[in-house]
Amino acid sequence: MADDFGVMRAPRAILFGVGERRSVGRVARPLGKRALICTDLRFGADAEMATLRAALDEEGVTIEIFDGTEAELPLAGVLACLEVARDFAPDMVIGVGGGSCLDMAKVVSLMLSHGGPAESFYGENRVPGPVLPVIAIPTTSGTGSEVTPVAVLGDSSRALKVGISSPYLIPHTAICDPELTLSCPPGLTAIAGADAMTHAIESFTAIRREFEPGLAMARVFVGKNRLSDLHALAAISALSIHLPRAVANGADLEARSAVMYAAMLAGLAFGNAGTAAAHAIQYPVGALTHTAHGLGVATLMPYVMVFNRSECVADYAEIARAMGVVGDDPDTLADAAVVAVSDLFDGIRIPKTLAELGVKTDQLDWIASQSLLAARLVTNNPRPLDLEGVQSIVQASFAGDRPWASA
Repeated sequence: MADDFGVMRAPRAILFGVGERRSVGRVARPLGKRALICTDLRFGADAEMATLRAALDEEGVTIEIFDGTEAELPLAGVLACLEVARDFAPDMVIGVGGGSCLDMAKVVSLMLSHGGPAESFYGENRVPGPVLPVIAIPTTSGTGSEVTPVAVLGDSSRALKVGISSPYLIPHTAICDPELTLSCPPGLTAIAGADAMTHAIESFTAIRREFEPGLAMARVFVGKNRLSDLHALAAISALSIHLPRAVANGADLEARSAVMYAAMLAGLAFGNAGTAAAHAIQYPVGALTHTAHGLGVATLMPYVMVFNRSECVADYAEIARAMGVVGDDPDTLADAAVVAVSDLFDGIRIPKTLAELGVKTDQLDWIASQSLLAARLVTNNPRPLDLEGVQSIVQASFAGDRPWASA
């Protein structure tokens, strides 16, 4: 069939498992002798940093640590890291931490390879060629940045966060060690896991474009496809079971492992298929409220699902089954999917409305108009999005219009 196609772009290697962080030296050795580590103050002072240093030292790799990465990755921080990096002249960049640390490694690698200014790379497919190899070691389970072609940063000259999207940004190697997430507090575990769930849902329900050879060369995000679907559904299933457990008991290594696995799978899914309306609307919401990205997209997700339902009945039925709902009628299952996602997020204390995030009534129109500026996300939505459509989602999610809750 013309629409039966698949795209899979991923790191050259993904090392997943308890203790894999100790492999970093052997991963780094073939890439060179000098490694810049991008992390934050918390992990920079963590005892696990000594483990990574020892593994690199054992393989003869000299390191420089930049531990000044901040949440939401401000451009000023990237430039500060670049000053350190240029003097050190690394052969590779190692990102260790949450999504901002991994994105820092990607952007610094890019700018060391191709100069700047940073804004010359904003958008899709504007990176001119390969970058320094990046080793990505996540310590949270959510963004999936360890396997994606995306880096997001905050540029103070712009109202909203900006993205750089290119297959060249996919890390060389992802090292996913669930033990590194054991210290992640319950609130952050919930937000990060909910972020992964939205990645999986939005990639699984993304617009299905008519296939033609070269589609994956023309677009970073190709829309729904059979390879992304496999990863998305597996992520949805694992998160529905294990995310509540990981939030309730951070020492549950089995749950931690399953959630990290799911976040990685969700990254593989959306890194090829892309995300859609929930992510488009979160950008202005996050700019106004200074709330975490994962919190915003998860708050929005059930409302977006209601808006998109007419185009996604069969997909929602599969999501419901992946979340353990039993039944045969697609319409009933589609409704059950919205309920299941909403219940999952309610259970881990994701806010139910944009008002709870701090959005004000007089900001709703601005949020709707700004959301449409994220063209790659808007055009990836399964139901066509115009200003009226975005306004309906924003207003429902602000007021808490939750028809599924009374069904």
